Amino acid sequence: MATKDLGIILHGATGRICSTQHLQNALAPIRAEGGLPVGDDIVMPRLLLVGRNEERLVEIARANNVTDWTTDLDAALADPAYSVFFEAAATHQRLAALGKAITAGKHIYTEKPVAPTVAEGLSLLADVEAAGLKHGAVEDKLYLPGFLKLNQLIEVGFFGRIVGFRLEFGWWVFDGKDTPSQRPSWNYKKSGGGGLLSDMHPHWRYVIENMLGPIRQVAATAWTAQPERIDENGDAYQVDVEDSTTTLIELANDAFGTIQSSWATRVRNDDLVTFHVDGTAGSAVAGLRRCWAQSAANTPIVRGFDLGAEANTGKDGADYLDDWREVPETVAYKNPYRVGWEGFIRHIVADAPFVSDLRAGIRDVQLAEACSQAAAERVWVPLPQH
Repeated sequence: MATKDLGIILHGATGRICSTQHLQNALAPIRAEGGLPVGDDIVMPRLLLVGRNEERLVEIARANNVTDWTTDLDAALADPAYSVFFEAAATHQRLAALGKAITAGKHIYTEKPVAPTVAEGLSLLADVEAAGLKHGAVEDKLYLPGFLKLNQLIEVGFFGRIVGFRLEFGWWVFDGKDTPSQRPSWNYKKSGGGGLLSDMHPHWRYVIENMLGPIRQVAATAWTAQPERIDENGDAYQVDVEDSTTTLIELANDAFGTIQSSWATRVRNDDLVTFHVDGTAGSAVAGLRRCWAQSAANTPIVRGFDLGAEANTGKDGADYLDDWREVPETVAYKNPYRVGWEGFIRHIVADAPFVSDLRAGIRDVQLAEACSQAAAERVWVPLPQH
C-alpha cells in the first residue's frame, strides 16, 4: 500500500472541541496508527494548526506530535499543500472563514452550526458546489455508543410502530457568582452566536431524523432562567439568549415527541442526555454510552397509583427499573468525532458517500431557526425539505 498525505488545516485549533475531540481523539490517533486505509492506499493526515494564541498553539502541537502551526489564517489558506479546511473557531466568525476557504479552493468540513441562518447556509452551499469542492458538517452524536445501540433496535424492528419519543438534555451551568461558570460567556450572548437553540438543536435534528424519520413541524418555547452571569474577567453581564427550551415535534409518520434542553437543570437521569423511544412492541432509552430496552412481554401491568405502605418503592413493592434490560455491546467503541473524520477523509480521497454534508448541516440549522420562530410567535412552524 502506498502512503499519501492529505493536508488538513484545523482552524480554531486552540478551542476545546478542536484540540480535544477533533485533534487528540480523532486525527492524532489516526496518524499514530500509521494513517487511514482507503482502498489500496494509506491516507496520512498532514495537519496545520491555526489559532490566535501562539503559546497555546505550540503547546497543543507538541502534545499531539504536530510540527506545523500558524496564527496567520490567510497564509495557511494560500498553502497548496493543504486541500482541506476544517472550521471550529468562534461561531460568529464561521461564515467568513468558510467563505475564505472556498475562495482558496479548499474542501470544507465544519463544526455546527454551519451558518447563522438557513439562507446564509444555502448561499454557502451554492458557492462550494459552484467551485466543485466537497463539503461536510460535523454530526458526531449519531455515533455515540448509546445512540448506536438505540438505532440498532430501530433497524431490527424492535419497537413495532413507533408512537412517541422524548429527548432530555442538560445540566446546571453556574452563573459565576459563587462558583466559576464551566461554559464561556459567548454561549450566553447573541453577539457571540450563543443560545441553546443554535447550540444544541442542530444536534437533535440529525439524531431524530436519521433514526425516526423526517420532522413535519415544530412548536416551541424558550426562556432565560439565569438572566445575569459573570464572565471570564469577573464582570457581570446580562444574558440576551435562551438557556432553557421545550420543543414539541410532529414527525412525518404522525408520531409526536418532545425535546427538553436546559443549562439550568440538575441531573437526575441515567445520563446528561437521554433519548427515550416508545413503540407498540417495546420501548428503549439511550444515554451517551448505554441503552436499556423493555419489550412488550416485559412491560409491567400498571393499574394505578400505589399509595399504600410500599408506595415509595414503585409497583407492588418492586422497582420499575427491574423490567428493563441493558442492550449489550456489539461493536468496539470508536470516538464519534473520529468516525466522522474517517468518513469525510474517504469522501475526499475516494468519493465515498458521506451523509453529513453541508445540506445536512443546513437542515440542522433549519430546526433551530424554526424553533426560534415558533417560540417567538407561539405557532406551529413547518419544516419543509430544501
